[in-house]
Amino acid sequence: MYTTHDSHNYLKQYSIKPSVQRTAVMDYLMNNRTHPTIDEIYLALVPNMPTLSKTTVYNTLDLFVEKGAVRSLILDEKNSRYDIDISAHAHFICRSCGKVHDIFNLEASKFQLPINSKFSIDAVEISYMGFCEECKQN
Repeated sequence: MYTTHDSHNYLKQYSIKPSVQRTAVMDYLMNNRTHPTIDEIYLALVPNMPTLSKTTVYNTLDLFVEKGAVRSLILDEKNSRYDIDISAHAHFICRSCGKVHDIFNLEASKFQLPINSKFSIDAVEISYMGFCEECKQN
């Protein structure tokens, strides 16, 4: 389990001033690696922070993404999801339960553009959809 101290240190690595709200959002992301939405984060934090607004959560996540501390994932047309793991990896989205799972150890060379490409790539998002093991059995 990550602590507030861990969150402070992580935020400082990305030159983000660790306010109470920012630390709370980062604590949640570090301890809940479920690729949560803004609503999920807000609903989890508001019982202990009654003055917290959804706008504050949105602005905090926007800052985290801007500074490179968190990835924003657009996996469906409804919501952005947030991923604390900024390493290169893909995602699997279950069509039944909606859970998002990380997929590591992909062979990156299979997804690169040819060397003479006219594009300048700064990000690659790979996601797979189907049914997770639990939903497949039901």
